[in-house]
Amino acid sequence: MQSMSRVARASLAVTVLAAGTLVGPAAASADDGLRRGPDPSEASVEAPLGPFDVEVDVISRAAADGFGGGTVYYPADTSEGTFGAVAVSPGYTGTQASIAWLGPRIASQGFVVVTIDTNSPADSPAQRGDQLLAALDQLQETEAADRVDHTRQAVMGHSMGGGGSLEAAKDRPALRAVVPLTPWSVDKTFPEVSAPTLIVGAEDDTVARVRLHAEPMYESLPADGDKAYLELRGLGHDAPTLPGATVARYGISWLKLYVDDDERYAQFLCPAPEPDEQISEYRSSC
Repeated sequence: MQSMSRVARASLAVTVLAAGTLVGPAAASADDGLRRGPDPSEASVEAPLGPFDVEVDVISRAAADGFGGGTVYYPADTSEGTFGAVAVSPGYTGTQASIAWLGPRIASQGFVVVTIDTNSPADSPAQRGDQLLAALDQLQETEAADRVDHTRQAVMGHSMGGGGSLEAAKDRPALRAVVPLTPWSVDKTFPEVSAPTLIVGAEDDTVARVRLHAEPMYESLPADGDKAYLELRGLGHDAPTLPGATVARYGISWLKLYVDDDERYAQFLCPAPEPDEQISEYRSSC
């Protein structure tokens, strides 16, 4: 019999806690010290901005070590301790402008986020993976240095940047979470990736068709790991480059659960959502 995934255990714990019957170690885990921000709701995880005011620091191309420069978005609040770090890469020929909306959107929920430019717009997924990790490492030299917990890191990316996020996870197993957005890569198999991974595909993607990219990538991930596949209904390859409540809801919830160990967000991931006007398919280890 397959054991329950972490998201399923967390969702069950939060449900029982809400009923007032949770005691012992499970109760303690539901009140983890890494929590940041107020109790979430469906409205809060889909909101354009979260509860934290956001400040910005720029890493110029000349100052960047191993990548093409970037923008750091981080919570202004210092009263809740440090925050997990998330690096985000654009896709083929793209710049950080194409993924810029994710910076303040995620940072305002309680993360330090760096959106990057790549060294070359034609860089491969493997090169983008290296650059995502370089950007995470350089956060200690930015204005956000005193806000970031370098032991809690995650990566995201669009298209080739999504493939790059999986490559980064191969190279750095300690990553807490991976969120590839309509990912593209020549390599479609990632059994080495142990970090919890949420892959977002798009039903009408003609650039990185889900049956050739997102779906085989998802299926190649370890069967006993925490993973999910979300398919956006009726949308194409560039859907994640535009502000979207569905990508935000599930992406933020995934980061909160796995980077922050915040089990309050498990309710948005498990039970797995049913197909609806926004979602054409959802699979998970839940």
